[in-house]
Amino acid sequence: SSIQGALDDFSKVNSSLVVKYAQKNPETFDQDLLEALAAGVGPDMFILPDDLIVHYRDKIMSIPYASIPVATFQNTFAGAGSIYLGAKGILALPLAIDPMVLYYNRSMFDAQNIINPPASWNDLSAIIPLFSKKDQDNKIVRSAVALGQFTNIANAKDIISMIFMQAGNPIVKQTNGIFSSALSDSNGSIDLGNVLSFYTGFADPLSASYSWNRSLPNSTDAFSAGSLAMYFGFGSELSLLTAKNPNNNFYIAPVPQVKNSNFKLTFGHTYGLAISAYTKKSSVAFTVAGLLANGDFAKTFASKLLIAPARRDLLAIKPTDAYFPTFYSSALYARSWLDPAPSETDAIFQKMVENVLSNNLTASNAVKDASNKLELLLTR
Repeated sequence: SSIQGALDDFSKVNSSLVVKYAQKNPETFDQDLLEALAAGVGPDMFILPDDLIVHYRDKIMSIPYASIPVATFQNTFAGAGSIYLGAKGILALPLAIDPMVLYYNRSMFDAQNIINPPASWNDLSAIIPLFSKKDQDNKIVRSAVALGQFTNIANAKDIISMIFMQAGNPIVKQTNGIFSSALSDSNGSIDLGNVLSFYTGFADPLSASYSWNRSLPNSTDAFSAGSLAMYFGFGSELSLLTAKNPNNNFYIAPVPQVKNSNFKLTFGHTYGLAISAYTKKSSVAFTVAGLLANGDFAKTFASKLLIAPARRDLLAIKPTDAYFPTFYSSALYARSWLDPAPSETDAIFQKMVENVLSNNLTASNAVKDASNKLELLLTR
């Protein structure tokens, strides 16, 4: 219903064009699309999230760089949209960006006389003892932040990905259309083994950063219940967190950064409009995709989904409410990576974390093991 309203407005302005939208179940989307293509009734366009680019790249009609030069694309859309720049052309026109931000319990911060949330990871580590609380049996009853584990932390893979990319590692690299793992690369400014150790330290009872363990509830529920001071979540989670506990006094801030880094980065999911390689109306689809991405539809699309638009000119006009200015500014430096199979990479990242926590592998070897498994996914 959100998208249909935006399309109705689009049709009023572009009366010669009729755009029909169909909502599909994400769990059956693959099968629905394959069956539709086989029957010759597939869509002319579809909304493509960044984590499905690798999976659907052979079903997309690339927009030649002769039609939209790279410089034009990059001047039009925020940096997160560059993930759609393929070897031979543009795979989708960005519509919206859903950035990761730091949700924090303002009542808990006020009680500790902390005015500003942590701007760096050093700042975050320093305030852990102020919030984490244990009972007489040494069990955690209140946590500063949900980091270190995997299964009971919402967005765990995306949080780890963010920290890795803040360290200068792109996770997956693309060379002449060939994808390969970058986790074992040593050209980043910070060793990924040390970064992984930093993350798992939050679940190590012997660490000064200890704040979380696998016996605790899901991090989303803990934050909503008021027993978690800080929660890493996406902008799109705002309405969910508000609905779970309307009395929870929380606010948002940009995610912490590496201290003294010369760039800022948060993780973000980007949604783009891709043209089907099987469309029989390629020229019309190209025209419509351009009109949707560059017109009022893009603005309405983002606002209806409660996330930030992908266009730079729209991000420059920040809303005046309490939350969206942070969403908009975070979207400008949001990034993601070319995930070949989201559910399978979830398992790879989970195993990487658990190998360290169980002392099966050193952090450096756990990263190498994850890199080898990711490489197999990318080349199969």
